[in-house]
Amino acid sequence: MQLNDVRSLLFVPATSEHLWAKAAARGADAIIIDLEDGVPVALKDQARVMAGRAIEALADVIPVLVRVNGSRDLFALDIDALPLSRLHGILLPKVESPEHVQALAACIDGRHAPDAAGLPIAALIETPLGVMQAQRIATSHPRVAALGFGAEDYATEMGVPADPQSLLWAAQAVTCCARAYRLACWGLPGSIAEINDMTAFASLIRLARNVGFSGTACIHPRQVPVANAGFGPSEEDLAWARRVLSADDEANAKGLAVVTLDGRMIDRPIVERARRWLQS
Repeated sequence: MQLNDVRSLLFVPATSEHLWAKAAARGADAIIIDLEDGVPVALKDQARVMAGRAIEALADVIPVLVRVNGSRDLFALDIDALPLSRLHGILLPKVESPEHVQALAACIDGRHAPDAAGLPIAALIETPLGVMQAQRIATSHPRVAALGFGAEDYATEMGVPADPQSLLWAAQAVTCCARAYRLACWGLPGSIAEINDMTAFASLIRLARNVGFSGTACIHPRQVPVANAGFGPSEEDLAWARRVLSADDEANAKGLAVVTLDGRMIDRPIVERARRWLQS
Protein backbone atom coordinates (compact mmCIF):
# COMPACT_ATOMS: atom_id res chain seq x y z
CA MET A 1 0.00 0.00 0.00
CA GLN A 2 1.28 3.45 -0.98
CA LEU A 3 0.35 5.99 1.70
CA ASN A 4 -0.11 8.62 -1.02
CA ASP A 5 -3.02 6.56 -2.34
CA VAL A 6 -4.87 6.35 0.98
CA ARG A 7 -8.15 8.28 0.88
CA SER A 8 -9.73 7.18 4.15
CA LEU A 9 -8.40 5.88 7.47
CA LEU A 10 -11.01 4.76 9.98
CA PHE A 11 -10.17 5.21 13.66
CA VAL A 12 -10.87 2.29 16.00
CA PRO A 13 -9.97 2.45 19.72
CA ALA A 14 -7.69 -0.44 20.65
CA THR A 15 -10.01 -1.38 23.51
CA SER A 16 -13.13 -1.67 21.32
CA GLU A 17 -12.79 -5.30 20.26
CA HIS A 18 -16.41 -5.47 19.10
CA LEU A 19 -15.62 -2.84 16.44
CA TRP A 20 -12.54 -4.45 14.89
CA ALA A 21 -14.21 -6.73 12.36
CA LYS A 22 -16.94 -4.19 11.62
CA ALA A 23 -14.35 -1.49 10.92
CA ALA A 24 -12.53 -3.68 8.41
CA ALA A 25 -15.77 -4.12 6.45
CA ARG A 26 -16.63 -0.43 6.16
CA GLY A 27 -14.69 0.23 2.96
CA ALA A 28 -11.87 2.35 4.38
CA ASP A 29 -8.49 2.17 2.68
CA ALA A 30 -6.86 1.59 6.07
CA ILE A 31 -7.63 1.20 9.76
CA ILE A 32 -6.02 3.22 12.56
CA ILE A 33 -5.85 1.37 15.87
CA ASP A 34 -5.83 4.17 18.42
CA LEU A 35 -3.72 4.07 21.57
CA GLU A 36 -3.90 7.82 22.24
CA ASP A 37 -7.04 9.96 22.63
CA GLY A 38 -9.43 7.05 22.18
CA VAL A 39 -8.06 5.22 25.24
CA PRO A 40 -8.46 6.40 28.86
CA VAL A 41 -5.21 6.68 30.82
CA ALA A 42 -6.24 3.86 33.15
CA LEU A 43 -6.61 1.48 30.20
CA LYS A 44 -3.33 2.19 28.38
CA ASP A 45 -1.67 -1.08 29.42
CA GLN A 46 -4.71 -3.10 28.49
CA ALA A 47 -4.95 -1.23 25.19
CA ARG A 48 -1.41 -2.21 24.21
CA VAL A 49 -2.22 -5.88 24.65
CA MET A 50 -5.47 -5.52 22.73
CA ALA A 51 -3.78 -3.52 19.96
CA GLY A 52 -1.50 -6.45 19.26
CA ARG A 53 -4.49 -8.75 18.99
CA ALA A 54 -6.33 -6.29 16.75
CA ILE A 55 -3.37 -6.01 14.40
CA GLU A 56 -3.02 -9.78 14.11
CA ALA A 57 -6.76 -10.09 13.47
CA LEU A 58 -6.91 -7.38 10.80
CA ALA A 59 -3.54 -7.17 9.07
CA ASP A 60 -4.34 -9.87 6.51
CA VAL A 61 -7.64 -8.17 5.66
CA ILE A 62 -6.84 -4.45 5.53
CA PRO A 63 -3.78 -2.21 5.98
CA VAL A 64 -3.39 -1.30 9.65
CA LEU A 65 -1.68 1.70 11.21
CA VAL A 66 -1.42 2.57 14.89
CA ARG A 67 -1.64 5.98 16.52
CA VAL A 68 0.75 5.76 19.45
CA ASN A 69 0.84 8.08 22.43
CA GLY A 70 2.75 11.31 21.95
CA SER A 71 5.02 11.36 24.99
CA ARG A 72 8.33 9.55 24.64
CA ASP A 73 7.93 7.35 27.69
CA LEU A 74 4.49 6.18 26.55
CA PHE A 75 5.27 5.62 22.88
CA ALA A 76 8.30 3.55 23.89
CA LEU A 77 5.92 1.22 25.73
CA ASP A 78 3.57 1.23 22.75
CA ILE A 79 6.29 0.31 20.26
CA ASP A 80 7.55 -2.50 22.51
CA ALA A 81 4.08 -4.04 22.56
CA LEU A 82 3.31 -3.90 18.82
CA PRO A 83 4.00 -6.48 16.09
CA LEU A 84 5.74 -3.91 13.90
CA SER A 85 6.21 -6.21 10.93
CA ARG A 86 2.42 -6.41 10.54
CA LEU A 87 1.90 -2.65 10.37
CA HIS A 88 1.74 -0.22 7.45
CA GLY A 89 2.64 2.79 9.56
CA ILE A 90 2.86 4.55 12.91
CA LEU A 91 1.03 7.83 13.56
CA LEU A 92 2.81 10.13 15.99
CA PRO A 93 0.48 12.78 17.46
CA LYS A 94 1.12 16.40 18.38
CA VAL A 95 4.51 16.66 16.69
CA GLU A 96 6.20 20.02 17.25
CA SER A 97 9.83 19.33 16.41
CA PRO A 98 12.10 17.11 14.30
CA GLU A 99 13.52 15.67 17.51
CA HIS A 100 10.11 14.24 18.42
CA VAL A 101 10.00 12.24 15.19
CA GLN A 102 13.64 11.22 15.50
CA ALA A 103 12.99 9.87 19.00
CA LEU A 104 10.20 7.65 17.68
CA ALA A 105 12.36 6.49 14.77
CA ALA A 106 15.16 5.60 17.19
CA CYS A 107 12.67 3.66 19.29
CA ILE A 108 11.56 1.67 16.24
CA ASP A 109 15.18 1.07 15.23
CA GLY A 110 15.91 -0.12 18.76
CA ARG A 111 13.57 -3.05 18.27
CA HIS A 112 16.05 -4.44 15.73
CA ALA A 113 13.15 -5.89 13.77
CA PRO A 114 14.26 -6.50 10.16
CA ASP A 115 10.68 -6.47 8.90
CA ALA A 116 10.18 -2.99 10.38
CA ALA A 117 13.19 -1.48 8.61
CA GLY A 118 10.99 0.56 6.29
CA LEU A 119 8.04 1.15 8.62
CA PRO A 120 6.66 4.62 7.76
CA ILE A 121 5.89 7.37 10.24
CA ALA A 122 3.01 9.81 9.80
CA ALA A 123 3.69 12.98 11.77
CA LEU A 124 0.48 14.58 13.02
CA ILE A 125 0.69 18.37 13.24
CA GLU A 126 -1.91 19.65 15.68
CA THR A 127 -0.56 22.85 17.26
CA PRO A 128 0.55 26.32 16.11
CA LEU A 129 4.17 25.41 16.92
CA GLY A 130 3.84 22.24 14.87
CA VAL A 131 2.56 24.23 11.89
CA MET A 132 5.50 26.64 12.13
CA GLN A 133 7.89 23.66 12.22
CA ALA A 134 6.17 21.70 9.44
CA GLN A 135 9.03 21.85 6.95
CA ARG A 136 11.58 20.65 9.50
CA ILE A 137 9.21 17.89 10.60
CA ALA A 138 8.63 16.77 7.01
CA THR A 139 12.37 16.33 6.49
CA SER A 140 13.24 15.11 9.98
CA HIS A 141 13.77 11.42 9.14
CA PRO A 142 13.60 9.09 6.12
CA ARG A 143 10.76 7.18 7.78
CA VAL A 144 8.43 10.19 7.48
CA ALA A 145 6.00 9.30 4.69
CA ALA A 146 2.99 11.41 5.63
CA LEU A 147 1.93 14.54 7.46
CA GLY A 148 -1.43 14.90 9.15
CA PHE A 149 -3.27 18.04 10.21
CA GLY A 150 -5.27 17.88 13.44
CA ALA A 151 -7.88 20.59 12.99
CA GLU A 152 -9.66 20.22 16.33
CA ASP A 153 -6.55 20.43 18.52
CA TYR A 154 -5.09 23.23 16.41
CA ALA A 155 -8.30 25.26 16.66
CA THR A 156 -8.43 24.74 20.42
CA GLU A 157 -4.87 26.00 20.89
CA MET A 158 -5.55 28.98 18.63
CA GLY A 159 -8.81 29.78 20.39
CA VAL A 160 -10.72 29.79 17.10
CA PRO A 161 -13.61 27.79 15.64
CA ALA A 162 -12.73 24.59 13.77
CA ASP A 163 -14.02 25.97 10.48
CA PRO A 164 -12.37 26.63 7.09
CA GLN A 165 -12.13 30.37 7.58
CA SER A 166 -10.04 29.88 10.71
CA LEU A 167 -8.04 26.85 9.57
CA LEU A 168 -7.33 27.36 5.88
CA TRP A 169 -3.93 29.03 6.25
CA ALA A 170 -2.58 26.40 8.65
CA ALA A 171 -3.99 23.57 6.55
CA GLN A 172 -2.30 24.93 3.43
CA ALA A 173 0.99 25.36 5.29
CA VAL A 174 0.95 21.66 6.17
CA THR A 175 -0.16 20.46 2.74
CA CYS A 176 2.46 22.64 1.04
CA CYS A 177 5.23 21.05 3.10
CA ALA A 178 3.89 17.57 2.43
CA ARG A 179 3.60 18.11 -1.31
CA ALA A 180 7.03 19.73 -1.49
CA TYR A 181 8.59 16.50 -0.25
CA ARG A 182 6.12 14.12 -1.95
CA LEU A 183 4.56 12.97 1.29
CA ALA A 184 0.98 11.89 1.82
CA CYS A 185 -1.07 14.51 3.64
CA TRP A 186 -4.18 13.65 5.62
CA GLY A 187 -6.64 16.00 7.22
CA LEU A 188 -9.38 18.55 6.75
CA PRO A 189 -9.48 22.36 6.90
CA GLY A 190 -12.43 22.02 9.26
CA SER A 191 -13.99 19.82 11.91
CA ILE A 192 -13.85 16.04 11.56
CA ALA A 193 -16.70 15.80 14.09
CA GLU A 194 -19.50 16.11 11.50
CA ILE A 195 -21.05 12.64 11.42
CA ASN A 196 -24.67 13.42 10.51
CA ASP A 197 -24.70 15.94 7.65
CA MET A 198 -22.84 14.10 4.90
CA THR A 199 -23.58 16.86 2.39
CA ALA A 200 -21.63 19.29 4.57
CA PHE A 201 -18.90 16.69 5.07
CA ALA A 202 -18.63 16.14 1.31
CA SER A 203 -18.24 19.89 0.82
CA LEU A 204 -15.41 19.91 3.37
CA ILE A 205 -13.76 16.96 1.60
CA ARG A 206 -13.84 18.86 -1.70
CA LEU A 207 -12.19 21.85 -0.05
CA ALA A 208 -9.60 19.57 1.57
CA ARG A 209 -8.67 18.08 -1.79
CA ASN A 210 -8.47 21.54 -3.35
CA VAL A 211 -5.94 22.72 -0.75
CA GLY A 212 -3.73 19.66 -1.19
CA PHE A 213 -4.87 16.93 1.21
CA SER A 214 -4.67 13.42 -0.22
CA GLY A 215 -6.99 11.75 2.30
CA THR A 216 -8.41 12.03 5.78
CA ALA A 217 -8.96 10.11 8.97
CA CYS A 218 -12.58 9.23 9.69
CA ILE A 219 -14.16 8.89 13.11
CA HIS A 220 -17.42 7.32 11.95
CA PRO A 221 -18.10 4.67 9.29
CA ARG A 222 -20.58 6.85 7.42
CA GLN A 223 -17.76 9.30 6.65
CA VAL A 224 -15.75 6.64 4.80
CA PRO A 225 -17.61 6.46 1.45
CA VAL A 226 -17.77 10.25 1.30
CA ALA A 227 -14.02 10.50 1.82
CA ASN A 228 -13.33 7.76 -0.73
CA ALA A 229 -15.44 9.50 -3.36
CA GLY A 230 -14.06 12.95 -2.63
CA PHE A 231 -10.39 11.98 -2.61
CA GLY A 232 -10.63 9.35 -5.35
CA PRO A 233 -10.00 10.09 -9.02
CA SER A 234 -12.83 11.84 -10.85
CA GLU A 235 -13.96 10.91 -14.37
CA GLU A 236 -11.75 13.73 -15.66
CA ASP A 237 -8.82 12.32 -13.69
CA LEU A 238 -9.40 8.87 -15.18
CA ALA A 239 -9.61 10.27 -18.71
CA TRP A 240 -6.31 12.09 -18.12
CA ALA A 241 -4.75 8.89 -16.75
CA ARG A 242 -5.72 6.98 -19.90
CA ARG A 243 -4.08 9.66 -22.03
CA VAL A 244 -0.92 9.51 -19.90
CA LEU A 245 -0.61 5.74 -20.32
CA SER A 246 -1.32 6.02 -24.04
CA ALA A 247 1.43 8.63 -24.40
CA ASP A 248 3.79 6.45 -22.37
CA ASP A 249 3.06 3.40 -24.55
CA GLU A 250 3.62 5.45 -27.70
CA ALA A 251 6.94 6.83 -26.42
CA ASN A 252 8.12 3.34 -25.46
CA ALA A 253 7.18 1.96 -28.88
CA LYS A 254 9.24 4.69 -30.55
CA GLY A 255 12.16 4.19 -28.18
CA LEU A 256 11.83 7.71 -26.81
CA ALA A 257 13.36 8.47 -23.41
CA VAL A 258 11.05 11.41 -22.74
CA VAL A 259 7.25 11.21 -22.55
CA THR A 260 5.31 14.38 -23.30
CA LEU A 261 1.62 15.20 -23.18
CA ASP A 262 0.09 18.54 -24.12
CA GLY A 263 3.56 20.04 -24.26
CA ARG A 264 4.49 18.90 -20.75
CA MET A 265 7.01 16.26 -19.74
CA ILE A 266 5.52 13.23 -17.99
CA ASP A 267 7.93 11.58 -15.55
CA ARG A 268 7.71 8.09 -14.07
CA PRO A 269 5.88 8.99 -10.84
CA ILE A 270 3.11 10.59 -12.91
CA VAL A 271 2.85 7.50 -15.11
CA GLU A 272 2.70 5.27 -12.03
CA ARG A 273 0.01 7.45 -10.45
CA ALA A 274 -2.05 7.23 -13.64
CA ARG A 275 -1.66 3.45 -13.62
CA ARG A 276 -2.72 3.21 -9.95
CA TRP A 277 -5.80 5.35 -10.62
CA LEU A 278 -6.90 3.08 -13.43
CA GLN A 279 -6.29 -0.02 -11.31
CA SER A 280 -8.24 1.31 -8.32
